[in-house]
Amino acid sequence: MAKGDWLPIRGAQGTHSRQAHADLPEGTYEREMSKEGFFGPAAFLYHPRPPTGWTSFEGPLRPRAFDLARLNAADPSPWAAGVVLHNAATEVRFWKLAEAMPALARNADGDQLLFVHQGIGDLFTDFGRIAYRAGDYLYLPRGTMWRLAPGEATAILMIQATNTHYKLPDRGLMGPHALFDPALLDTPVMDEAFRAHQAEPGEVRVEVKKRGAVSTVTYPYNPLDAVGWHGELAPVRLNVADIRPVVSHRYHLPPSVHSTFVSDRFVVCTFAPRPFETDPGALKIPFFHNNDDYDEVLFYHAGDFFSRDHIEAGMMTFHPSGFTHGPHPKALKNMLTQPKPATDEYAVMIDTRDPLDVGEAAAAVENPAYVDSWKGA
Repeated sequence: MAKGDWLPIRGAQGTHSRQAHADLPEGTYEREMSKEGFFGPAAFLYHPRPPTGWTSFEGPLRPRAFDLARLNAADPSPWAAGVVLHNAATEVRFWKLAEAMPALARNADGDQLLFVHQGIGDLFTDFGRIAYRAGDYLYLPRGTMWRLAPGEATAILMIQATNTHYKLPDRGLMGPHALFDPALLDTPVMDEAFRAHQAEPGEVRVEVKKRGAVSTVTYPYNPLDAVGWHGELAPVRLNVADIRPVVSHRYHLPPSVHSTFVSDRFVVCTFAPRPFETDPGALKIPFFHNNDDYDEVLFYHAGDFFSRDHIEAGMMTFHPSGFTHGPHPKALKNMLTQPKPATDEYAVMIDTRDPLDVGEAAAAVENPAYVDSWKGA
């Protein structure tokens, strides 16, 4: 559907605000219905009670939460990590690694994002070495050979762009240096540590994943033996601390404004510390909404997750498209007034245009009581 190719509806009834997410009628809670995530036409409805005040919720549409920190023990291969969520456009895994990978990895299914939840170490690739630390996004173009050598126990959220690629979001009127300057995208270096890695003797296996199956290619030498490179394609590193969120002191911006990477059928967003809205009438928490076109996934990396209760670092929530959701009761108390001047959280959000299926790994660490966490709102 072309932009603007919608039914030309304009209307209003009853008691309502004139500005979305601000100046709500006293005693009401706003709920947004929108198309194409938050980019299409929208309606704003005002209720005397929170729209998440259900007493029971049965069926596959229920919101779900998984404690990924309880997942698989450290494994030397990323392809052995359990699948958490997946559809035809993406595959999400959670992987723990305690020592250097004995084999190289190559993803032939699509571009790969590695989000470092815990740990420090080195990433060795065809292009050279990149040191990593917690909070790093490591982008690996499809076909890159790579190996992680942790300096301490590492935990990785893996997000695959199946049969396609990643690019940066359109910054529009903000200009190309908003959110983060592209100069912050660090590329690998061919330094002494990389050359020492090249020189390690013995056979080297490369585990190549294609259509979910793994093939093993063995070399009598280390195939990460390039002596130089140039071009417009390479692995890069970006740390969440380098992201400068877009903010508005008078209006609570939708989560899509925090997009970090985009693919054909999903986006990856980063929630980073930002000032709360200061306008007295502006909402200061996420608004209730029906996101009927996208499944929403949040991985909680670090900090105080102000819109959720009983959520800790390493957990993931999954809200299938099709039901109304929003902040927990604890957050509602601070709907218009926050006790702190700014948020203190880092989280990775994945919004998918196509429904996600829950993998066996996630089902094993699910919190079945999550659906009840809105009760009492």
